[in-house]
Amino acid sequence: MFEKLEKQTLSGRVYAQLESMIAKGDWEVGSRIPREADLMEKLGVSRNTLREAIRGLVQVGLLETRQGDGTFVTASSELSAILHKRMIRSSEIEALEVQHALDREAAVLACVRRTDEDMKNIRHYSELCRRSLDGEDHDMFKNADWNLHRSVVAAARNQLLTDLYQNLFEKLQISITSTRTISGSLYEVGHPTLIAAIEDRDADRAVKAVDDYIAHFKQQQENRAEE
Repeated sequence: MFEKLEKQTLSGRVYAQLESMIAKGDWEVGSRIPREADLMEKLGVSRNTLREAIRGLVQVGLLETRQGDGTFVTASSELSAILHKRMIRSSEIEALEVQHALDREAAVLACVRRTDEDMKNIRHYSELCRRSLDGEDHDMFKNADWNLHRSVVAAARNQLLTDLYQNLFEKLQISITSTRTISGSLYEVGHPTLIAAIEDRDADRAVKAVDDYIAHFKQQQENRAEE
């Protein structure tokens, strides 16, 4: 995992290696990075060099130092950190409208480009959504729903779209239900209409399915705002 660095190496090299580990998922978002002493030993660098590199990662928003608790990963890339800072100033309606645009394009492209393996992944996460909701495991449901949306985006075979989607919604995990309380009947659990349309390569039906579920949740949000 680690590469030994020269003791006199500039902190920029340490920064680059730690940044690469975060981007590759060696340290997941929300996890605490190893203790300072352990990192110094593994990297073969001084405390000052390590601290300078970590300060740089904190400044760009990839890490967060919590007094007495350690240093935690807060984003997987500089893009994610920047977009997250912008997202927290946005309303849920604004976030849904952005997601609407991305989901629409992803659905259209997925209808054209999806593979059998893509459909296998999409159906897998759709089934996980249904099973976790039946078992009232809300955290599992939100994770499954997030991965369902990501699998549809992956099937679109557009890396820029994938990066935008991942980085926009990685921190808040706004994938229709992630910021909402799940109760009673959830609209189109597992998005069967969307999935059937992608399997049939029917772009018009896929777009309508996206329009319908976004409109449903926008209406829910507007109703709550009026209460």
